[in-house]
Amino acid sequence: MQKVVYMDYAATTYTKKEVLDEMIPYFSEHYGNPSSVYSISRDTRKVIDASRDKVAKAINAERNEIFFTGGGTEADNFAIKGFAFANFNKGNHIITSKIEHHAVLHSCAYLEKHGFEVTYLDVDQEGFINLEQLKSAIKDSTILVSIMFANNEIGTIQPIKEIGQICREKNVVFHTDAVQAVGHIPVDVKEMNIDMLSLAAHKFYGPKGVGALYIRKGIKIDNLIHGGAQERGKRAGTENIAGIVGLSKALEMAVNEMDKSSRRLIMLRDKLITGLMEIPHTKLNGPVSENRLPGNVNVCFRFIEGEGILLSLDDMNVCASSGSACTSGALDPSHVLLAIGLNHERAHGSLRLSIGDGNTEEEVDYLLSVVPKIINRLRNMSPLWHDFIKKGEI
Repeated sequence: MQKVVYMDYAATTYTKKEVLDEMIPYFSEHYGNPSSVYSISRDTRKVIDASRDKVAKAINAERNEIFFTGGGTEADNFAIKGFAFANFNKGNHIITSKIEHHAVLHSCAYLEKHGFEVTYLDVDQEGFINLEQLKSAIKDSTILVSIMFANNEIGTIQPIKEIGQICREKNVVFHTDAVQAVGHIPVDVKEMNIDMLSLAAHKFYGPKGVGALYIRKGIKIDNLIHGGAQERGKRAGTENIAGIVGLSKALEMAVNEMDKSSRRLIMLRDKLITGLMEIPHTKLNGPVSENRLPGNVNVCFRFIEGEGILLSLDDMNVCASSGSACTSGALDPSHVLLAIGLNHERAHGSLRLSIGDGNTEEEVDYLLSVVPKIINRLRNMSPLWHDFIKKGEI
């Protein structure tokens, strides 16, 4: 296949043409600073308000509960640090899970250096937290629970409504990193008892560098960025008008097309999983089907390194990702895969394929034709594989 096969939609998506068309006028025609008083600025203020309405509608929130940010990472930092510092007088204990995105984990680690205590919940082999463990972890000093809606690596969709209900009963604020969920699966902040929620436009075919944080009315939160009175005094800085317009348009489209898109992605996902599992010594990471993101596939191939798979796929014009990452020459396995019980050797051999609206069944067939050959070639080069054969365990 000559064209590039992109299967890393969990990392980022392309910006859809309809979204880009909606954004373009706000770069050159409608450029007024929303904080100014003249008419062209009032016009941009109106379009930001209209965009806020669209985002609120998509998650069943109110307009004044939506705050635009520079992306999902900022939204997570804003929620966790902002709430913690604003409510330090009420308690210093925070609960999260071991498989959160680093935007959450690093924010919690930062707070631990500033007088906060953090409990990191275990997950089971499919990546789910234990609700009874959550209940037991909550104590008098607990002020915040932050559990991601859906995992970016293994696709696990947590029981968000039940988590929110536990927090509501215990009078603890509940934040969820919903960056991978919003626009792909139904999200209702009222029904699901969510107090704060982070999202990012580039995960649902919007532009990069813009996101939003939902903060339920009445929740006290400190500013993360200081300087001006934008976002009703909560997030300083001249608004990214084009980005905000793109975010709201992309989200509106994603919600309207969600049912149709999900059915198609689940069909492609399940076909890909079924084909990959025919390769010997392959393990599926995350839930088998139910409570798994529609486009997520994550598998481990024993006896080989994930980086070798990625480089080989790149040679075949396939874009994918691995659960392991190479940092400063040191290979570290995914914290998510370790948390679900994989040892280092198995975690190193992971492959994440995330399917999106641009993928076709022909591309899935192409993957299923090239991956077995890649795995076979890499295993033939692997000392671990040859040791395994010598032991007669094959």
